[in-house]
Amino acid sequence: MKKFFAQAYIWFLLILLYAPLVFIGIFSFTESRVMGNWTGFSTKLYSNLFSGMMQGDSALMAAVKNTLLIALIAAALSTLLGTIAAIGIFNLKGRKKAGIQFLNNIPMINPDIITGVSLFLLFIFLGFSQGYTTVVLAHITFCTPYVVLNVMPKLAQMNPNTYEAALDLGATPGQALRKVMIPQLRPGMISGFILAFTMSLDDFAVTFFTRGTVGLDTLSTYIYTDARKGGLTPELRPLMTLIFATILILLVIINIRQARLAKKAAAK
Repeated sequence: MKKFFAQAYIWFLLILLYAPLVFIGIFSFTESRVMGNWTGFSTKLYSNLFSGMMQGDSALMAAVKNTLLIALIAAALSTLLGTIAAIGIFNLKGRKKAGIQFLNNIPMINPDIITGVSLFLLFIFLGFSQGYTTVVLAHITFCTPYVVLNVMPKLAQMNPNTYEAALDLGATPGQALRKVMIPQLRPGMISGFILAFTMSLDDFAVTFFTRGTVGLDTLSTYIYTDARKGGLTPELRPLMTLIFATILILLVIINIRQARLAKKAAAK
């Protein structure tokens, strides 16, 4: 009975999490502007979405482009900064290392709204004009700790003598970093990049407080503005379905690849 209730509880949680996504996916194949009103199977919303992408002049497509561009820039720079920070933290000792790790964890625990308001006040104090730059800087700020968290375990698994051996064999510190450490840290860096990209893609509160009044919209702020007008643009349904399907396919590919690598490692 204990096993049955445990499995039932897990399935209940999974249904609770994925039912809304399935619901959106189903109603992306109907023309109705009202969610939940089925008016017959149709791919018109997908046609409207792709025609808007081709024209590139709709507010929704501008928000999608802003979201992807900001997420890519923030994730790339966060991965670079986070990897360097992780190496530095890992080589610290004692209380100093514990203190820096504690400070690194605060942005991840801190509520997004507090982070957004804090960065908003900081940019005003520094005299920065709010817009694209402030949003990217804000996203780098809250994404970097997640990269550090992903790279640190790889540093702990790495043989600490490998780097020193490279130096002893004549490599410069830069060469040892690029050719010895980075290849071993690459899985953690990739995981950190993906997590940072996802966090940036998903963010609303920090973006809302740091974008200013220049009309810059990401997907999250566009949906918020659209919902306040009394409803959601129907083309959002196929867009959400495509995003979810893309992420699901990527996760399946990554998991299959990791399973194959683990199988090969076990065979050796």
